Amino acid sequence: MRKSIIVCAALLAGCNNHQSALAPFGLEARSTLTMTMVLVIGAVIIALGVVAVFVLAVRAPEGRLDHAGGMRMVLWLGAIVPTVVLTALLVWALPAMRPLPDAAQNLRVHVEGEQFWWRVRYKHQGQPPLISANEVRIPVGRTIVFELTATDVIHSFWIPGLAGKMDMIPGRTNYLVVKADKAGIYRGVCAEFCGLSHALMAFDVIAMEPAAFDAWLATSREPPIRTQGRGAALFAASGCNACHSLNGGQSGGSGIGPDLTHFGTRRTLGAGILAPTVENTAAFIRDPHKSKPGARMPSYAAMPEADARAIARWLKEAGR
Repeated sequence: MRKSIIVCAALLAGCNNHQSALAPFGLEARSTLTMTMVLVIGAVIIALGVVAVFVLAVRAPEGRLDHAGGMRMVLWLGAIVPTVVLTALLVWALPAMRPLPDAAQNLRVHVEGEQFWWRVRYKHQGQPPLISANEVRIPVGRTIVFELTATDVIHSFWIPGLAGKMDMIPGRTNYLVVKADKAGIYRGVCAEFCGLSHALMAFDVIAMEPAAFDAWLATSREPPIRTQGRGAALFAASGCNACHSLNGGQSGGSGIGPDLTHFGTRRTLGAGILAPTVENTAAFIRDPHKSKPGARMPSYAAMPEADARAIARWLKEAGR
């Protein structure tokens, strides 16, 4: 008994509130959890009923159950009761399965899956897109439309506490309409095996109060004031700007790699796998494949560590 309690405690300790369908912060995930709990409770009741019927049948005196009584039991418990129960569940569940309505004024967030990171574009009210990467910010209480696609292979976009999974397929755009109802910092992942670093492809989901989100959106549209210095010169001399944009995707860079405009404000490095410290950033620059096998970013093993640290420090300080 004690071992069972320890095992259960260990399993529950593995649960978390930032990446769990059991800790919803969106309407769809909350509705799905409610439906799941109702079905689980119903299944338990049915299972207990079956056990009760089995016990009564075993303990019944010989001759108490005749053919006619058995046929009535089959009719009621095998046909009438299941039909009524399943019909009631269907009528109750259909409204909960209806997707949220889309409208022209909704914020649209285009997310593109790549090996092994996320390209993010915010599109709203005719303004130029705001380009970001590996982080999704959404306002609480507003309907959001995720436009999901992929560049290379099939990925799957999943924010467990917000909504269900949606495939990201090259050449096709799928739409996921969601609404967050609780502010906080959560986590999304790729739920479709997409290569060596599939398990190392995550992103932060930051649900913000509407006023805070609007302020962040307005601030993020303004290019940060970047200081010039050794780090900036090394960034350009090493060819980093050939793949990475430094102006919200509006100019500079080919768009091959993640946008680094506001790198200094991001909570993770390498799509959710490392803390964005100067040390980690410098190590990732010199050997990205050590942390993310199969990544398409080239290694800079010959780059002196001091130069990599200078670039990392410049990105951290100038990207705020």
